[in-house]
Amino acid sequence: METTDYKTIRQTLHEHPQTAGNEQFAHDYIIQHLQSLHPDRVYTHVGGWGVIAVWGKDPQAPTVAFRADTDALPIGHRCGHDGHTTILLRLAELVDSYVCCNIVATHNILLLWQPAEETGEGSQAVLESGILQQYNIKAFYALHNLPGYPLGTVVLCPRTFAAASTGIIYHLDGRETHASTPELGINPGLAVAEIINRFDGFNKSEGEFRQSTLICVHLGSPAFGTSAGHAEVMFTLRAFTNEAMEKLLAEANQAVDEMALRYNLKVSRMLKEPFRATENDGDCVEAIERAAEELPLRVRYQMEPNRWSEDFAEYLLHFKGAMFGLGSGEHHPELHHPDYDFPDAIIETAARLFLQLAQ
Repeated sequence: METTDYKTIRQTLHEHPQTAGNEQFAHDYIIQHLQSLHPDRVYTHVGGWGVIAVWGKDPQAPTVAFRADTDALPIGHRCGHDGHTTILLRLAELVDSYVCCNIVATHNILLLWQPAEETGEGSQAVLESGILQQYNIKAFYALHNLPGYPLGTVVLCPRTFAAASTGIIYHLDGRETHASTPELGINPGLAVAEIINRFDGFNKSEGEFRQSTLICVHLGSPAFGTSAGHAEVMFTLRAFTNEAMEKLLAEANQAVDEMALRYNLKVSRMLKEPFRATENDGDCVEAIERAAEELPLRVRYQMEPNRWSEDFAEYLLHFKGAMFGLGSGEHHPELHHPDYDFPDAIIETAARLFLQLAQ
């Protein structure tokens, strides 16, 4: 694979966006490029359409792992996963050259192209495959491009890189009745109003960050002769640590249970797209800083975590590691914006930084 082809490679991936669970093109494209290289082991269809390539023959040897995500949004590759995938393809070429020259011989290097990041399901599916657990992973790294920062700047978060979040749906069941005799039924409308007001109060709490965002409300049906008997209310909850997220979720559930009891409603709940907080290991953050300075690259610390979520968090519950940002440009369109496109200029920068960590 010629190094001059990486802009074309990224653009080819960009032209074939596939959403979570449907990343067959990316899977096959990655396999195609790995065929020109010399990894000691390649695993296909990992956790769906994931790929793992390993340089090193002894699974018990210390292993440094790297992850890229491959899925797109329904509006296309508007988050940069096409660029992340390309970065790891370039890293594969660099690692292959170093291994063939016997420069890297003391440890394994593992590259993971992961599907279904946007839904938070991909990392768990990869972990459930059991492949990563076969290796003695000592450090696990990933990056995400960050609009709003100078191009190529390494952005470090000393603890949490990305917030914990979860969608939650509450079903409130009362009893329908004729609209002329609402006192004979159980209408959940007032309970919904109080729940919305109570959840808004979570945003005004002092101390560590937590957030509640109202997403959707369904109440009754457009039948003017019927008093509503069922409601659904949906929120996204968010916090900067896993501990804070557990407390927020418990407080939210308690508030809804209290409303259901007050208004004689039955309540059930369902979590949707839960993400843990991406909590970095301090030693790995320092390793990224050292690697960046050796290249050299500009380093900036971001003291507050990103409010969005990342399913790389699941790996950090099992292995030491860290996630960091790489600037996409101070005036670059934001992630998920219709005008967003990954900046090809940082592909080589990111791959070289990963290589420095791999060594």
